[in-house]
Amino acid sequence: MKSYYELLELPPTASSDDIKKAFRQQIARYHPDKVQHLGKEFQEMAAGRAAELTEAYRILSNETSRGDYDRSLGAGPAPQPAGSATAPPPPPAATPEQPKTGQSPPGNGRVPDDPPSSSSKSAFHEERAGRDDYLRKATLSRFQHAVAAVGDYDASSLRGFDVAMLPKSKMFGRNKNPRLLGRYVSIVDGPAVADAWGQAGKWSPDDICVFLMGTSLAPASELAGAIAEQRKKARMKVTLIPVDARDWAAHIPTDAPEIAKSLIARLKRGT
Repeated sequence: MKSYYELLELPPTASSDDIKKAFRQQIARYHPDKVQHLGKEFQEMAAGRAAELTEAYRILSNETSRGDYDRSLGAGPAPQPAGSATAPPPPPAATPEQPKTGQSPPGNGRVPDDPPSSSSKSAFHEERAGRDDYLRKATLSRFQHAVAAVGDYDASSLRGFDVAMLPKSKMFGRNKNPRLLGRYVSIVDGPAVADAWGQAGKWSPDDICVFLMGTSLAPASELAGAIAEQRKKARMKVTLIPVDARDWAAHIPTDAPEIAKSLIARLKRGT
């Protein structure tokens, strides 16, 4: 069973401000508006996690209830607000395991505490990894369905990308649509842009459109600067589009191919 601190990814010594900030960051990930484009299974998972986070915040944001909760965990009382005075805890009673008088305990002079159990932390991280993997799969599945709906493409592969699509050859004439690449990352930022651009450049000299998708995006100024820097170095035409997988908002350059604009529009309205 996860503790409320683990739910909020905080230590038991966290301040009231830390708790408030962590709650706002966590709850924003599970707002219905953020998961409405995903499947029912994930929406139910998000609703359950939002309820857990709300209960954790309700308990930990109140000094009295937090103190009771901490004592139930055996973690001791919650940190006291600045200016409040509390009596120091009494020294622990002697036990047979403590060193005899005149002897020093091992290490730094303190009797070592029992190591904390890692079972609850392990379960928490496993659940989070499963949730993140589900979100990644749902995002890529929707992207692939959108590609199938807006253009004639064949699946291909390129190391470093989750989705690679080649425009189908036409019987008469050349298909002028660009090659499409999709990658899901934990955060879309400057380094992610640089890495995706470099990997895309290994594919071919043809036009390439890269969709860099994630549930966390760096500021628009950082992304614009990173893209501009890569364009200066580019020896081939690459269009890179950062995409917020929570609502499919995208930073689309004015010279992006029409297929890219159609694809983003399709993603926003659902497939």
